[in-house]
Amino acid sequence: MRKSTVYDVAKKAGVSTATVSFAFRHPDKVKDKTRKKVLDAAAILDYVPSASARGLARGKTGALGLYSFDMLLERPQGSELEDLNALNEQNDSSFTRPNMFVYPLYVDEIQRGFELECWHRGKTVLLGTANSPKENNSITDIAGSVDGLAVFPNRGTDDLPLPQLCRTVPLVRIGDLDNTLSCASIYCDNTAGIISLIDHLIDIHHITDMSFIGEITTFDMRSRFNAFQQHVTQRGIQVTTALLDNSEATSQEWMVKLCEAIDTNQLPQAIVCANDQTALNVMEILTDAGIRIPEDILITGFDGIMAAEFSRPPITTVRQPMEHMGRLAAKLLDERAGIPWDSPQSYKLPVRMIIGESCGCKTQ
Repeated sequence: MRKSTVYDVAKKAGVSTATVSFAFRHPDKVKDKTRKKVLDAAAILDYVPSASARGLARGKTGALGLYSFDMLLERPQGSELEDLNALNEQNDSSFTRPNMFVYPLYVDEIQRGFELECWHRGKTVLLGTANSPKENNSITDIAGSVDGLAVFPNRGTDDLPLPQLCRTVPLVRIGDLDNTLSCASIYCDNTAGIISLIDHLIDIHHITDMSFIGEITTFDMRSRFNAFQQHVTQRGIQVTTALLDNSEATSQEWMVKLCEAIDTNQLPQAIVCANDQTALNVMEILTDAGIRIPEDILITGFDGIMAAEFSRPPITTVRQPMEHMGRLAAKLLDERAGIPWDSPQSYKLPVRMIIGESCGCKTQ
């Protein structure tokens, strides 16, 4: 038996489909007599509005959205897809152990916090992603289906209709700060984290020259690089190169400047990496070149992902409260109840340095 539709109800009640929609979405805007005709017709036809329609009748959908771009990793950075396919042919990928180089990462921990908070608040989670930065339609579609939307800013966000989205739905930008948009920004204290790493390398390990490596493509990465430049200058430390590497993980020129520094024997005493994922790859390249960590060079990371703790050696890093960031994003969106912010809001969260062995410290 064919399921009744909004068109059937409209025909039975002798009204337009728009009136049927208003009867469920905004009953206060429909005359009582007209609304009764619509409801009676719906009852006769066994018409049941979708979950989203029932939510709209209350003025809300009951769902919160989380949107990302290219932050999910299918394979370790710098590896070839062919290598992954060969590995899958040799082993049944359904039973291989999780690779911490690709999961769980920064985005995974934040997503977990977001989902946990939504679960506690009785909210549905709608996840979305884009295969390319130009897919603006997918984010506008998800924004129209939720009471609030959290976004991981990345290279793709420059092409998004963010001002329009901020006027349509409460928007939270995670790992970003934008004082021009009427949205909420949640980010960590990047400056304090970098300063703590630099001071540790200088005061405890007596480092006199160091360099920074990473992709300066997001707010977090730029903030960390700027903090690095400013603080090493203040501490009177030599910087081997202003930026040791800024290659993209998906490019063929992966860590080229690092490899050149290895080949020409121009490595600094220490490398401060933009994040843990970069640190893991730097350590792999150095190890393959026969360079020992920390005996020959000291390495630090940033974020505090699980892989940093279980790497060999464990990475000295700065831990972001990633699960809390996800929970805070969901909390802020839920409390807005579908009403966009009318001015910029910002939330800077504290960080904590985690001592590993990659900096030369001995841990138990």
